[in-house]
Amino acid sequence: MARNEEKAQSMLNRYLKQKDAADGNVLERRPYLATLCDDVDEAQKWRRDILKDIGRKVMDIQNDGLGEGRIRELNDGINKLFREKRHWERRIKDLGGPDFARNAAPVTDSDGTVVAGSKGYYYFGAARKLPGVKELLEQQAQYEEEKKKVTSSELYRRVDADYYGFRDEDDGILVGLEKEAEKRARLELVKDFEQKHPGVKPEMDHDNDIGGVEKAAGGGFQSYVRLPEASDLEGVLLERKKREALDRLEASIQS
Repeated sequence: MARNEEKAQSMLNRYLKQKDAADGNVLERRPYLATLCDDVDEAQKWRRDILKDIGRKVMDIQNDGLGEGRIRELNDGINKLFREKRHWERRIKDLGGPDFARNAAPVTDSDGTVVAGSKGYYYFGAARKLPGVKELLEQQAQYEEEKKKVTSSELYRRVDADYYGFRDEDDGILVGLEKEAEKRARLELVKDFEQKHPGVKPEMDHDNDIGGVEKAAGGGFQSYVRLPEASDLEGVLLERKKREALDRLEASIQS
């Protein structure tokens, strides 16, 4: 549906251009949608036209005596033109032209200072002095300044053993929870063994309950795979924690 509307509008634009040319009227209007333009040179012409409109409005908004209503209207118009400019820049790139957005310079005011704003909306000239705007810009500037104070090296200095979880077991809570989970897992293994071998009672080894399953049925059941002991599991977990810590450290250094 949208494509049909764009195609119809494109045909209408071409018709109006031909009619204006036939009538001797050379005045052209910028298409209201950048996607209606199929020529890269024409698209760049409309982008330059928008830049001229932005420049004129930026000069007008420097006048503090325009009144709050007019200043807000001008500021909204400038932001709308910037959004339109971005649409044309995307269209120019789609048509094979240069990528203006890639090397775009910061948005500046008439005196060349970088324009402050919030969430993609900028305030130019006298708009920065409007009620509520000055406080908003001060908060935004303070937030940006605080972000600059926290450097990557400072964040790296804050990383300690707690960050990597090396002291998780010091409070004694995690160890108890792990023992309970291990006990439940062993009981489930025994239950599974009894279901698969009815009438055979596995012998429980208190030093290694899992290993006790191997002794079940008086030698009638034999495991050909050595089951890991607690010391083996602790070694594997320790190595994995060390490896993860080294990976995180290497990633933080590279960044």
